[in-house]
Amino acid sequence: MTTSSRTAFERPTDEKVNWVSSLPFLAFHVVAVVGTIVFGITPIALAMFVVMVWGRIWFITAGYHRYFAHRSYRTNRAFQLFLAVGGVMCVQKGPLWWAGHHREHHRNSDTEGDVHSPLKGFWWSHVGWILCDKFAEPPLERIKDFAKYPELRFVEKWNGTFAWLTAVLCFLIGGWSGLFFGFFMSTVVLWHNTFLVNSFAHVFGRRRYVTDDTSRNNFLIALTTLGEGWHNNHHYYQASARNGFFWWEIDLTYQTLRVLSWFNIVRDLKVPSAEMLASNRIADGNLDVGMARAERVRAEAASVKA
Repeated sequence: MTTSSRTAFERPTDEKVNWVSSLPFLAFHVVAVVGTIVFGITPIALAMFVVMVWGRIWFITAGYHRYFAHRSYRTNRAFQLFLAVGGVMCVQKGPLWWAGHHREHHRNSDTEGDVHSPLKGFWWSHVGWILCDKFAEPPLERIKDFAKYPELRFVEKWNGTFAWLTAVLCFLIGGWSGLFFGFFMSTVVLWHNTFLVNSFAHVFGRRRYVTDDTSRNNFLIALTTLGEGWHNNHHYYQASARNGFFWWEIDLTYQTLRVLSWFNIVRDLKVPSAEMLASNRIADGNLDVGMARAERVRAEAASVKA
C-alpha cells in the first residue's frame, strides 16, 4: 500500500490500468500535439478550438452532470436527446456511462467504493480509473431512469461514431489545422478540464460545508469548467442546478440554464433554500466529517505500512 500523503486506499486487484486498451486514448494526445506542430494553428482552427472546448464542456456540465447524473432540472424529451448528442461529441463516452458512474461516485464518495477518489491516488482520480476495464461499461442499474429511453440507448451504443463525425465536421470546416487543433487538441484540453473536478477539486481549495467527503471549492476550476469548481457546494447539495451558491461564485452553466428556463426549454431548476445555505458551515464550528475521516483513513494506512 502506498504511503503518499494523498493516498490511503489500496485499490482492489481489478482496479488497474489496461495499457493495451488504453493505447488509443494515449495516442490521441500524441496525435493532437504532433498534428498541431505539423499543420499549425490557423485563425479558423483557433476559433474552433475555443468553441470546441467551452462550447462542448457545457454539454458535460449542464447535460451529463446536472441533468443526467443529478436530475437537477426537468426538460422535454427532444432537448434531452439534444443534451445527449452534444455530450457524446465531447468524446467522454455516452450519457448512461458518464452519469451512471458519477452517481456511483456520489454514493460512495471518498470511500473504497468510490470509482475515482484521490484517496486511491491523485493520478487514479484524474484519469487512471477511466483506463480500467472494470469501469468500461455503463452501470445501467444506476441509471435505469434514463436507460429506459431507446433514443438514449442508441446514442450510448454509437457514441464513438458521433465522436468521429464531429472530427470529420471539424476537418470540413477548418482543414487539417481544424482537425488536429480544432478537434484533437480541444478534446484533450476538454478531457483534462473535466477530470480536474475529480482530482484537483477534492485536494485543492476551500471547504465551506460539512460533507462526508473531501470536496472543495476551487475558483480557478470553476472558471474553466463553467461552474463545476464549486465542488464542496455541489457535494453538500447534489440536486442543485446551481453550483455557485452565492452571487460572487461564477457559475455560467446555471446562468445559461436560467435563460433556457425563460423559454420553458428547461424548468423546475432546483436550488438550495436560504436555510440550507446557512446550515452546516464548518466556520460555525461544525465538525468537518469528510476531512476527519480522510485523515483517519490515511493514518490507518500509514500505520499498516509501518
